[in-house]
Amino acid sequence: MATSFRDRLAHAWNAFRARDENVEYQYVYPDLGFISTQNPMRISFSKGNEKSIITSVCNRIAMDVAGFDFQHIKVDKDGKYLETVNDSLNQCLTVEANKDQTGRNLISDIVMSMFDEGAVAVIPIDTSINPNEFGGFNIYSLRTGKIINWYPDHVRVEVYNDRTGRRENLLVPKSITAIIENPLYSVMNEPNSTYKRLVRKLNMLDSVDEVAASGKLDLIIQLPYVIKSEARRQEAEKRRRDVETQLKGNKYGIAYTDGTEKITQLNRPVDNNLLTQVQYLIKLLFNQLGLTEGIFDGTADERAMRNYYDRTVEPIVLAITEEMRRKFLTKTARTQGHTIAAFRDMLKLVPANELANIADTFSRNEILTANELRQVLGFRPSSAPQADELRNKNMPIDKTGSIQHPEPKSDLGGDSDEETEEI
Repeated sequence: MATSFRDRLAHAWNAFRARDENVEYQYVYPDLGFISTQNPMRISFSKGNEKSIITSVCNRIAMDVAGFDFQHIKVDKDGKYLETVNDSLNQCLTVEANKDQTGRNLISDIVMSMFDEGAVAVIPIDTSINPNEFGGFNIYSLRTGKIINWYPDHVRVEVYNDRTGRRENLLVPKSITAIIENPLYSVMNEPNSTYKRLVRKLNMLDSVDEVAASGKLDLIIQLPYVIKSEARRQEAEKRRRDVETQLKGNKYGIAYTDGTEKITQLNRPVDNNLLTQVQYLIKLLFNQLGLTEGIFDGTADERAMRNYYDRTVEPIVLAITEEMRRKFLTKTARTQGHTIAAFRDMLKLVPANELANIADTFSRNEILTANELRQVLGFRPSSAPQADELRNKNMPIDKTGSIQHPEPKSDLGGDSDEETEEI
């Protein structure tokens, strides 16, 4: 409905004007609570992981895991998909996990925290009833937490409190907390694993580079006399300070020496094989994780991508879904067919020139309707009634809507039953 100019003037609102007006509900409140220049709930890596290139590997895997569609669904007794349960838990997984994160951001946060610590806790923050006293509660928000202490039936976690704006400690029972352990723990989180060895070697290589680029000249001054007495030592020290002052105070770093003095510059670092070890460990880690360089630069073929998803991504997805199913769904709900599942669009990795053949195969074999295929390709659904029919479009239909199957021909080549009897 069109709004008149008078109504626009009467009900107009501006965020900057509302800040200064003395109204009951202001856009900017005088006291908003704890203030931070950085996002306090953002993942902060520990144990030297943030100083290495390994974070790019973890981020790549976390993005691919978050690319799955995690949903609360209902299946039949054979495990076949029936429908999506559109409840508050499904809203947390698909739309809004909490006031700061979407569902995909929560999954990415789970994977990154799991890689850093080895295990991560997913805690229900807002629920319909007290989960410590009653079962069958509805979950309205979820957050990840760092596990600090382990107890027989509880864990102490450090989790972000969205009411105070600070990270606080909570003691939560294991029965309602999804504790997801890294399936690649022996490769990434063990003290002497390939991942940790690579992190240590990279930190050592960075330290060597910092020393080499620190600006030191590494000079050795050979004086024309023997330094044995204290007086000679003091004279040599004075000469060293004099050369240092000349180099430091001069614009171009030039100093003069006596004709009898000899200066030797050590301009090459001590040779080591750190770079060779780093290259070997990177190759070993990539093989253990099912990664290739083509996966990161986008040149990997279908076989390499399938191997990467089967060996690396899907075990992490299964670890998340199984733990959420065990902790966030009651036994009665699981008996009734409720479960947590993850779906992946298989056609994302298919080249454009092969989509036509795949679409024809799926439509002809009555796997997908025309509108479902149009949605995969990014087109709007068609309003034609035949677009939602799950049938082979190449088969003719009669007036009643039934598919007309061609009559099989006789092997003898006869045209009628009478000719067959005569033969």
